[in-house]
Amino acid sequence: MNAYRAKPLTYPWPPVLYAAAMLAAVSLGRLVPISVVHSRGWLPSLAGAALVLVAVSLDIWAMKTLIERHTAVLPHRCSSHLVTCGPFRYTRNPIYLGYTVMMVGFGLITLNPWFFILASASVALTTAFAIRNEELHLLSRFGFEFERYCRATSRWI
Repeated sequence: MNAYRAKPLTYPWPPVLYAAAMLAAVSLGRLVPISVVHSRGWLPSLAGAALVLVAVSLDIWAMKTLIERHTAVLPHRCSSHLVTCGPFRYTRNPIYLGYTVMMVGFGLITLNPWFFILASASVALTTAFAIRNEELHLLSRFGFEFERYCRATSRWI
């Protein structure tokens, strides 16, 4: 049997990776601060709060869609159905997109550029070590149906 058919990951790395990136951004913001010049008062905080709200809404919508379709929510579990509705119509990875948007929002709220830097690094690492394995898993389980979905829907945005 194909190794990717059983399950895509051995551990749910993406949530752990994003949590570590957020903690690292806070720590680096205190230890090695990058100065930010802004004159817009409360505007960055308002924009950041809006992004965090959008990110949480996107994550909840995606998880709700997965639960309604009776398939795995955690990235280290085997998918029983290919979900192409809800937020999955627009992006193949809405939960990870939500994590990334949340990091950008926190960066704006705190005016900490480390959030932006580490959000970019998290996207690269998640793509390299999690998404590619998840896609192999979905390809081995759903074949042409998944290939057609990939052609119609972008990986991130």
